[in-house]
Amino acid sequence: MKKPYQFFFMKLLFLLLVLVLLDYTLGRVMQYYYFKQESGELYRITYSLEKTNEDILIFGSSRANHHYHPWVFEKEMHLTCYNTGRDGEHIFYQYAMLKGVLKRYTPKIIIFDFISAEFIREHESYDRISTLLPYYSSHPEIRSIIRLKGPYEKYKLFSRLYPYNSVMFQVALGNTNYKKSKHEDIKGYLPMTNVWDRPIKTITYPEHYQVDSVKMHVFESIVKECVQSGTRLYVICSPYYFHPTNRDYSIVLGEQIAKKYNVDFFDFSNDSTFTNNQKLFNDFAHMNDKGARLFTDKVISLITKKNKVQIKDSAFRQTQWHIHS
Repeated sequence: MKKPYQFFFMKLLFLLLVLVLLDYTLGRVMQYYYFKQESGELYRITYSLEKTNEDILIFGSSRANHHYHPWVFEKEMHLTCYNTGRDGEHIFYQYAMLKGVLKRYTPKIIIFDFISAEFIREHESYDRISTLLPYYSSHPEIRSIIRLKGPYEKYKLFSRLYPYNSVMFQVALGNTNYKKSKHEDIKGYLPMTNVWDRPIKTITYPEHYQVDSVKMHVFESIVKECVQSGTRLYVICSPYYFHPTNRDYSIVLGEQIAKKYNVDFFDFSNDSTFTNNQKLFNDFAHMNDKGARLFTDKVISLITKKNKVQIKDSAFRQTQWHIHS
């Protein structure tokens, strides 16, 4: 007769085998339905990472997602445009999207929307990396970013189901027409329609708050890799509806990093064109569709003007070279 402990280990082994098979099976099912989606916020991640081929790409958080209208870019610049911005996401997500894009092609123009307190040290931005988990196995270029989530992340990802734990309900909805009818986007852009009805406030940013060196390094990598790829990068801080008494420390640092690589950094966070008109805002941090169209026009004028200056300067230097040669 077999000893009791042998029965115990056999049962334990059988249980582990069942769990592994269950994890594998459910994980494969979730993977299938996740990537089967053809609309909605999860589909926009897949499109941004794997399928974009537009001339102009917008990167950033919800402020990017709601402040830059692709149709306006396409109409006025005669270049295709897609907005990869996503609500609630931080700089790690944006870097992952960029890595996926630059692996495939080089856009003509990239606009990175820089937010106040971009470099502040807080744990939420690392938790948010979970958004990228479904892409870990198929996108080796972003694995190092995903591993920033925690020291045990690479071990957790042996599970096939783990990447989809937090999105099961979204995947279910994404395979119906509900999400598409409720949140139809315009080439990634999501218009906001409310009008802010509260008076503007005066705020003071904390002086030299504790910054996250990892975030600063990631931002510098974004700037450097755009420059190396040959794309034209514009870093822009879009408008807020408040009056600051001082400049945000992250904006100061971000501007310094951009300058190091001769990349344009434009701070519109307190631009009076927008702060003097609350009808352009959905809330204090986001413009509505009317404000977004106006702001997109302003960005286009800025880009057009900068490109004309650069073309003239390049032609001048070429002429000078011929003269001296």
